[in-house]
Amino acid sequence: MNSCRALHAILALLTLASLAAAQSARQTDRQTQPDRQTMADAWWTGPLLAPSANTLPQGHILIEPYLYDVIPQGFYNSSGTRVSTPHANEFGSLTYFNYGLFNKFTIGAIPVFGYDEVSQGLSSSGVEVGDLNVQAQYRLRLFHEGSWLPTTSNNALGSGAYTTTLGLYTQTFFWMPNGRILRARFNVTQAFSHSASVQDVSIYGTTQGFRGHASPGAALFVDLAAEYSITSHWVLAGDAVYRHQYNTAVSGYNLSDPATSIFLNSGPSQVFGFAPAFEYNFTSKVGFIAGARIFPAGKNTTDSITPVIAVNIVH
Repeated sequence: MNSCRALHAILALLTLASLAAAQSARQTDRQTQPDRQTMADAWWTGPLLAPSANTLPQGHILIEPYLYDVIPQGFYNSSGTRVSTPHANEFGSLTYFNYGLFNKFTIGAIPVFGYDEVSQGLSSSGVEVGDLNVQAQYRLRLFHEGSWLPTTSNNALGSGAYTTTLGLYTQTFFWMPNGRILRARFNVTQAFSHSASVQDVSIYGTTQGFRGHASPGAALFVDLAAEYSITSHWVLAGDAVYRHQYNTAVSGYNLSDPATSIFLNSGPSQVFGFAPAFEYNFTSKVGFIAGARIFPAGKNTTDSITPVIAVNIVH
């Protein structure tokens, strides 16, 4: 009888010791586990290339001017030989003006300006006006913490009467082992272009006196981007992109010889690139980003390095 009581007492003590050890382990885990960063503590400007999948609240505006300098490096010809391009700087500026028309619907415009400076040959005499892009974006879903479904939006972008771009944007958040937030975006866009009238020297490879039309091929653009919140103010960002441009056909004649038809084909092109950057966010509504877009030479494309800076302001 005494033996049974002693055995019961030992088992009770072992059970209590086990429960105490488990409780102590849970307390230790809570003490050693890093604090989970809140979404309100994470401030973002956005990566260089991937637009946000989120829309503005009704009545709010976003202004984001970009300054950049495209520096061509060279290309590979049909025989595989690398050809260096003359030194050039293609300075440019584009600015996002977005307005929250409704809580799920944002409209905007993107004016573009540029200036070319080359070491050999002619360059533009002054600042030139590029395409004026207009866009509309409708949010399909908003990310909620604890859900695996990302923020998702449809986007449409037009460039005058020439190009219409349709896109699907997604954005989600991950908490890293140290408790900091990683924001990720995955965007896919497809551009469809109409034919355009071309005169004289143009980006399509035509010369002075040319008269005709160009039919730009459709373009596919895929962008995977991520931002890592180091602190509320400092963020590391990066884009990995793929672009495929289908054949562009040009047809016409030259005023010096109207009887001779001219046909040009660019052939398809494709390129992979990346864009590392860092952000400094003054507040949750004002941020700065600096980095570079780097495109190694691909099929029918010139490799280039493009330093970029931008300021993001939401009101």
